[in-house]
Amino acid sequence: MSFDLLSARDGRRPFWVAVPLVLIAVITLVDVLTPPQVRLSPFLVVAPAITASFAGARLTAAVAALALGAEVAVDMTEGPPALNQSVATLALAAVSALVVFFAYLRDQYARHYRHARSLALTAQKAVLRPLPERTGPLHIASVYLAAEAEAVIGGDLYAAARRPHSTRLMIGDVRGKGLDAVGEAALVLGAFHATAHREPDLSTLAAALDGALAATPVTHDRAAGEDFVTALLLDVPDDAGPISCLSCGHPPPLVIRDGHPVEPALPDPAPPLGLGLATASGRTGSFPLGPDDVVLLCTDGVLEARDRTGAFYPLPDRIRTWPGGDPQSLVSFLRADLLHYTGGGNLGDDAALVAFRRGDSPAPAPREGPT
Repeated sequence: MSFDLLSARDGRRPFWVAVPLVLIAVITLVDVLTPPQVRLSPFLVVAPAITASFAGARLTAAVAALALGAEVAVDMTEGPPALNQSVATLALAAVSALVVFFAYLRDQYARHYRHARSLALTAQKAVLRPLPERTGPLHIASVYLAAEAEAVIGGDLYAAARRPHSTRLMIGDVRGKGLDAVGEAALVLGAFHATAHREPDLSTLAAALDGALAATPVTHDRAAGEDFVTALLLDVPDDAGPISCLSCGHPPPLVIRDGHPVEPALPDPAPPLGLGLATASGRTGSFPLGPDDVVLLCTDGVLEARDRTGAFYPLPDRIRTWPGGDPQSLVSFLRADLLHYTGGGNLGDDAALVAFRRGDSPAPAPREGPT
């Protein structure tokens, strides 16, 4: 049973509210119709206990009072209550009071939990800013799937920065996953937003990001060399020129042309950021982009997602089943398909997808079926 169900408020689930009321009515009626020596009214304690499983303290107290009133009414119809009947009534009152008390404590905990979670989600969203749907001539869409429960983001990251005649994009993956990697992601994102618009090329941008990470003091829980980030940097000019691309240990982009994913020929990737080696062997490559082409960027969490048999997610094959459309339709399609493939989102790692298309022309019409 989910936490949201446990913390439901009165009146939100009329069907569930009817269950304890029906139980009280049935138990009371059967107890009245049976001989006096058959006592069913002690079972009325089930009603407030069931109510506490889906409602708050107020509704639980109301059902408990109704059950206690039914107990007293049954006793009155059978004459002056005997000692055992009085004990049963007192036991019902005591158990009901305990149930209401624990429901109250749970409501208080749920209120504090929702407040703390709201603050945490706000902080996480502040770290990973949403990508703009439109920057210059680019149409951009993104989706993030955090592997850690109750998290919005984790170790994956993406960002965009506008320059006078181009847009720079970054997608990356911090070593580790979940909330432990959020601080590292915040450092990379901050360095990118501070330097992406002023560095002349991707090599110097990678050097700036690498230096920012390498200069971070080593903490007691991580040895030197254990903090690194894979990243893919792109510079997309506003005109029809080729896209510059530099990989620091990150999976390459995919260009989707006429429904078929193509991996562009790029130089070998440089080492990940944070090791002080990203610019030692990093070379910037480039690839052309047609007016109807869509570029897809992803993290390892997508490529390494597994189904119940342990098979990896076949991203290129799944892209071929995409009916076509704009970048938003692509990431929405892949998100739903990835969750279905992994059996409802049992991801082993954080997963991020970014897609973009250049040009002011309308998106190509969806195909009638998979190719």
